[in-house]
This record gives sequence, C-alpha cells and structure tokens, in this order.
Amino acid sequence: MPLPVDVLRARIRNEIEMCQRELRHHISVSDPTLSGFPIMVNVTLLRVPGPDWEDGKIVHRFVHRLSVIIGEDYPTEKPIVKWQTPIFHPNIMCPEDGGYVCTKLLEKWDFSSNLVSFIKGIESLLINPNPKNPFGNDMCTRAAAYFNRNRYIPPLVMDQSDRRVRIVGDANG
Repeated sequence: MPLPVDVLRARIRNEIEMCQRELRHHISVSDPTLSGFPIMVNVTLLRVPGPDWEDGKIVHRFVHRLSVIIGEDYPTEKPIVKWQTPIFHPNIMCPEDGGYVCTKLLEKWDFSSNLVSFIKGIESLLINPNPKNPFGNDMCTRAAAYFNRNRYIPPLVMDQSDRRVRIVGDANG
C-alpha cells in the first residue's frame, strides 16, 4: 500500500537531507520540490575506488555517477538504479548495457530500507566485486572471469577532510 503523497515527500526529503549530511558524496535531485514522480536522485560518489578496464588492464576510478529513480510506490517498491560512468565490474553493468546494479540491497529492499544505507552498500560493492554472482551480460561475465582469476585490491584513499601535513620516517631513512 503506497504512502500518502505528503508523507512520501517528507520521507524522501528526509532521506536526501540525511545523504547530504552523512555522506561525503555529491547528491542532487531532479526536482528539489519533489512535486512529481518519478524523482531522480543523482549521486556522484567521490574518493571511492572502483575498477575499470583501459588499454588491456585494470585502472582505478575514484569518481562514479549513478542515478536512483524513486517512484510513487517508494519505499515499498525498490528504486531503479542506473550507473552512468565507465566501469568493469561483475555486478554493475556499464552504461552502454543499461547501467543496472545487481546487489542484495535491492533484492532485499523493504519499507525500512533507505538511501543512505543503499549508497553505503554501493561503496562496498565497488570495492568488493562479487565475481560469483555476475550479471549475465558480456562485460559483467568478462569482469567476473577476470576477478575469479585476479583478486581486486583497491588502492587506499586518504581521508581528504584531514589536510595536515604528515612526515613519515626521519631525514635519514
């Protein structure tokens, strides 16, 4: 049973504000007044390493864009997620193939799910590809085969909120 529209708008507004407050990513909304559905929440993940394939090797991208499309039956109905930036991942389709995201977070979506926990889950999925459960398209199955043979070790990303200079070691070593 869908929520009354005013309650739904208040919930979505609260979830978006929570994302903007708690996450270090850029979050914008297609319609800030939330007057019409579907509502598109555009997310730019910042400083989260994720794999891509370039010139025959894995490279790391640290900025990723995706859209979360929320319908009028939210939160009882899960949102639609579309990936928008290049990716080489068994669980995320590249934009040319549809940009869909395969995650248990969407499979187990229920009324208590929210955007903050979902976006944090996407961060974890980027860093930890699951080659045992790929999408069935060509690029995802190629990525799964690669990650079954080669463990993905994402680079560490320093927290940019602490900009103090740190000197490690001494002048002799």
